[in-house]
Amino acid sequence: MSDNLSELLGRKDLEEGLFSKLGELARPTGAPSEEAMEALANEFLIGKANAFGTASFYDFLKPENKGKKVYVCNGTACVCAGTQEKVAETLSKNFKQDEIGHMTCLGRCHENAAFHYQGKNYSGKAIEHLDQVLASEGQRNKDTYKVGGNSKTILTAEFTNITDYYAPFRAALQQDSLQVLETIKVSNLRGRGGAGFPIGTKLEFCRNVKNDIKFIICNADEGDPGAYSDRYLLENRPHSVLFGMLIAGYVTHASYGIVYIRAEYPEAVTVVQDAIDHLRKEGLIGKNIDDSGFNFDFKIIQAQGSYICGEETALINSIEGQRPEVRVRPPFPAQKGLFNKPTTVNNVETLAALHYIITHGGEAWKEIGTVRSSGTKLVCLDSFFVNPGLFEVEMGTPLSQVVYEMGGGFRSEVKALQIGGPLGGLVPVSKIEELTLDFESFAKAGFLLGHASVVCIPKEFPLMKFIEHLFDFASYESCGKCFPCRLGTKRGQELAEKALHSEYKIDRTLFTDLLTTLEKGSLCAHGGGIPLPVRNALQYFDDELKPYFN
Repeated sequence: MSDNLSELLGRKDLEEGLFSKLGELARPTGAPSEEAMEALANEFLIGKANAFGTASFYDFLKPENKGKKVYVCNGTACVCAGTQEKVAETLSKNFKQDEIGHMTCLGRCHENAAFHYQGKNYSGKAIEHLDQVLASEGQRNKDTYKVGGNSKTILTAEFTNITDYYAPFRAALQQDSLQVLETIKVSNLRGRGGAGFPIGTKLEFCRNVKNDIKFIICNADEGDPGAYSDRYLLENRPHSVLFGMLIAGYVTHASYGIVYIRAEYPEAVTVVQDAIDHLRKEGLIGKNIDDSGFNFDFKIIQAQGSYICGEETALINSIEGQRPEVRVRPPFPAQKGLFNKPTTVNNVETLAALHYIITHGGEAWKEIGTVRSSGTKLVCLDSFFVNPGLFEVEMGTPLSQVVYEMGGGFRSEVKALQIGGPLGGLVPVSKIEELTLDFESFAKAGFLLGHASVVCIPKEFPLMKFIEHLFDFASYESCGKCFPCRLGTKRGQELAEKALHSEYKIDRTLFTDLLTTLEKGSLCAHGGGIPLPVRNALQYFDDELKPYFN
């Protein structure tokens, strides 16, 4: 990371940031022109290579995106459902091949057949009515899914009104911010984005660093195929997320909140901006809120198509306008984050949980769930379930209850579940009865809870094809910063593809070495995490995979 480059890119207001300007320039044609990027490089006093290097990384900024008019979802849930070939075939009757791009994932895992057209996402039976979609008639972009659970509704509770909902925030402003932080720490709320790190500790790190400028970033770059819980919160419960960011800002002494929303969720950007405008109208953001001396304001940054931006340091680089490469740590973001200022990054669901904690106290949250995994968790079930949808469950709930009672079981025969995104474990159906939905149960069994997205692998879907898909995804989305991930994921994809389509047999010893190198040598969890589901596949489906190995 270049400290000087971060300082240069931070000279201007967030509204005038390099990344946002690149996005604006790309809208008319799909990618900014070389002349426009050169002008931006001069404006920000950076090298042309920096501006060009940034733009060339993202799906929706790079030159290859020029002229794209429609995008097909190639996320794991849609791939396993087998719906996307028909989608692509139907679109090809109305668009030229070079006008069709891809997106991963659109958060329509509950009904598949997903595609994106003119700033809107479509799924389910919408492709069967493409003529109406192209004519912009009706509401074919609207989707519905079941929302349920087995606990008290916290994250899925209905929004009341601005006055009542933000009363706990106004009350918190009358307390010492350290007291509010202690309430959060007592709750033992752990990050819902995958790592499970306690948010109270994370906020405390940032609070203890002295600096007049600090940032709170909401990581709304939910890129895990199968997950749409963040999308649900952003589109249906935006105030829970904004409330959490306000509280995080108050306890860390931060004045700026950035909501980094993925490009694949265009509807969420509109909903969250409307909620921010509502807060401004009610005097809940801005300077000296409620005469408390606390200043805080929000800025939405719309991402441009990159899974790695879900990693917090890559996300920070992205906002700055740099290539979203993972940073070496230390220093950690709490010490030196966005524009070299102390920064805390938390995911959507983590921040949304703070409303309940601030309203009812840390002990109230801690009483829900297990000793080490407190509170509730949102779980997403894909289209292979009888009842696909989003469920709020108490931590420690048997996985079998989620699958067979809430989800209603499977529509067709399934052999495994990938839980926790592409870096999550591959759980054979035989293990469902042994797991409970919490961090410890999954880790002990050799899996990963992560986002708690559930993607079903149907019986007829070849596991080697699934492995090839995972490696292909990991290779395409790698930031390229470290050799093990950049090279290892591509070698894994090549081996799987060659074994699938020829008589070639993979050397099992060398393949195991490749997985170990990825695990131990990668700079972040992207390269380090992809071996987990592959190892699970080799462990539990050895009979199916044997023909591909020596």
